[in-house]
Amino acid sequence: MAWTLSTSLDDFRTQAGGFLAAHPAENTVLLSVADRLATDGPAAYGEEPPRFGWWRPGAGGPVEGAYLQTPPYNPRLGLMPAVAAAELAGAFVEAGAPGAGAPGAGAFEVRAPGAGVSAVGRALDGISGGKAAVRAFAAAWCAATGRRSTVRVDELLHRLVELVPPGPAPAGLARAARTAERELLIGWFEDFGAEVAVDFHTSPDAVDRRIADGTLHVWEDGGRPVSFAGRSPVVAGMSRIGPVFTPPGLRGRGYAGAVTAAASAYALAQGAAEVLLYTDLANPTSNSIYRKLGYRPVEDCLAVTFHG
Repeated sequence: MAWTLSTSLDDFRTQAGGFLAAHPAENTVLLSVADRLATDGPAAYGEEPPRFGWWRPGAGGPVEGAYLQTPPYNPRLGLMPAVAAAELAGAFVEAGAPGAGAPGAGAFEVRAPGAGVSAVGRALDGISGGKAAVRAFAAAWCAATGRRSTVRVDELLHRLVELVPPGPAPAGLARAARTAERELLIGWFEDFGAEVAVDFHTSPDAVDRRIADGTLHVWEDGGRPVSFAGRSPVVAGMSRIGPVFTPPGLRGRGYAGAVTAAASAYALAQGAAEVLLYTDLANPTSNSIYRKLGYRPVEDCLAVTFHG
């Protein structure tokens, strides 16, 4: 059983692409991030090179686990058995991942097949993904490094089973975000990022990209935007809704449910067979809204922080 760690997106997609596409719900983040990197280049999320890994239970066997990281954000685990997650922690220690307390802890070296490639790293201060895998990684990482872990957010991944638009719908209508609303939406993205406990790309470039490619939907009431919902491009038959945000002073009017339903309908119209979204289990209001729209649980997920 072994992990291959790499900085090559091409190798990652060649080796693990079939596995990711075969399990689009559990690998939703990896699929959408890899697609964005392929479209916008390796600096799409930051200056440091992205990192990838895939796991095979035996020599020559099929890939049955994968992860990726786009620094400065923490690694994201895709679908994998708990044993693979624990082995990934060990592979990070052996590779000298920052925070491991190993020789050379100031750099994390990964090798692409056929060529040595090293990347300057940073302290590993957290990880996210499916609950069982994250717990297995965290236990192995903390045992090897002497650090401790704390749950930062407890999430639930949902799948749309049958879209049920809210009724009665709130006043207004859904439409694509416009360039003229850029500054307003940048502020809302920043407000959303400040509210949530998960890694979220809040840069103005993220807003510009979503406006340009039509994946940011707003609910308009009285001629002004009052809520928005993002939507990822369809990859491997999958599209993920998020973020969804309504300013505090406009909440409780049904805007979030309405714009989420509109974004979900658009994803279906674009050919998505799987429409997904994440919710924070600490927010019963949003969980109730999405259930009424026809979303059902798929997988418990965690984001943990390492400290000490």
